[in-house]
Amino acid sequence: MASLKHNPASSLLVAEHYGPTFQSEGPSTGQLALVVRLAWCNLSCPSCDVPFTWDWSRFEPGAQSRRLTVDELVKWAASSPARLIVITGGEPLLQQTGLVPLASRLTELGYRVEIETNGTLTPTPELTAATHLFLVSPKLRGFAAMASPANPINDEALTTFAESGRAVFTFVAQSSADLDEISDLEQRLGLYPIWLQPEGTTTDSVVCEMRWLSEHALLRNWHLSGRLHALLRDEDDDEPSNPAPAWT
Repeated sequence: MASLKHNPASSLLVAEHYGPTFQSEGPSTGQLALVVRLAWCNLSCPSCDVPFTWDWSRFEPGAQSRRLTVDELVKWAASSPARLIVITGGEPLLQQTGLVPLASRLTELGYRVEIETNGTLTPTPELTAATHLFLVSPKLRGFAAMASPANPINDEALTTFAESGRAVFTFVAQSSADLDEISDLEQRLGLYPIWLQPEGTTTDSVVCEMRWLSEHALLRNWHLSGRLHALLRDEDDDEPSNPAPAWT
């Protein structure tokens, strides 16, 4: 593993990386953070807000992503005061070969590493050991019609995350059926802790949905997460009101 961690040839396909910004959801909401967004995904969600990371029918991979070495990403992180690194996608676990040395290097240097994943792929023991927290967001049947696969719930992977003690489970819930499905997964797979999250992309929609979700979260002893990036968004613009430029 040591040779991998310091091998400049170890690399990842990166859609974008930027910061300092703020972690927008989950237990670390509001914390100063750097974001590394990896390309590729194994799901096809019509309502995905980052289709440029995976939808090659609409986007050109070469124009939307580039390969960066682990050394380049570590050097970039070292130029910022942020000590939280959020690795998201796409689906980061599709690139575990490069992700393990990146997470290991960052953890050794004292960074907190959080990885956002859809929970369909099982993390290796090496990646789990190098990651402080997985934010696992399984896609419910009612969330969106998946082009592939039809059922994006992987019991084995979710159980592995739950047993690691290094995961939280965030669900976008829009209906009572969604809440019942979450309860079933909680009981059947031992998922804990659970965070409810609104789907809204504007301030009004996020606040409205959070009010509804808060009642059900309290009744079921779940946590509640907002979407900070949506709350900070200037609704007269397509970009956040305080965008953080990507490093180049």
